[in-house]
Amino acid sequence: MDDPTGVDRHRTRMRRKKEVVDAKIAAAQADRGVLLVLTGNGKGKSSSAFGMVARALGHGMKVGVAQFIKGRSDTGEEGFFRRHPGVHWHVLGEGFTWETQNLARDTETAQRGWAVARELLRDPGLGLVVLDELTYPLKYGWLDIETALADLAARPRMQHVVITGRAAPAALIAAADTVTELRDVKHAFRAGVRAQQGVDL
Repeated sequence: MDDPTGVDRHRTRMRRKKEVVDAKIAAAQADRGVLLVLTGNGKGKSSSAFGMVARALGHGMKVGVAQFIKGRSDTGEEGFFRRHPGVHWHVLGEGFTWETQNLARDTETAQRGWAVARELLRDPGLGLVVLDELTYPLKYGWLDIETALADLAARPRMQHVVITGRAAPAALIAAADTVTELRDVKHAFRAGVRAQQGVDL
């Protein structure tokens, strides 16, 4: 039968697609906390994590945020979420390594920060924990990856964790449930545009 407008073909394809999607949804029956890693050179890793903070709060969950590298406290997300009673926010860094230029201090700062993160990971009242830019202390060896993975594995069963940062270690990727790599295609900074409030800060 002729189908010049493609309506019948479209309906058939969508019916088959729905059957596949419905079968996958029906097969996914487990409920547990998931470990998500947002990595890659592209912009938007932390922004995506903070979008999940908003989502969790919308469901009445409590959230812990630990920022490992950033030392500033004037970002828009912090200004917004710190006012929310359901968010425990910790700025644990002192800036990027090229700013501090002190390996021993960076290591000490990271380890002190992990002690705070560990408390968040042990808190059953937190439904979501964001470990922002944790990949850097792991990559540089300031934190022991096996210790971090053990603490992540020992967290409360229903607690979700989001880890952000470039160059996520292979062991972290292997341990994660969901990994997204953001790719850098183009960035305004390379054209001389400063970091902008509401977009970058």
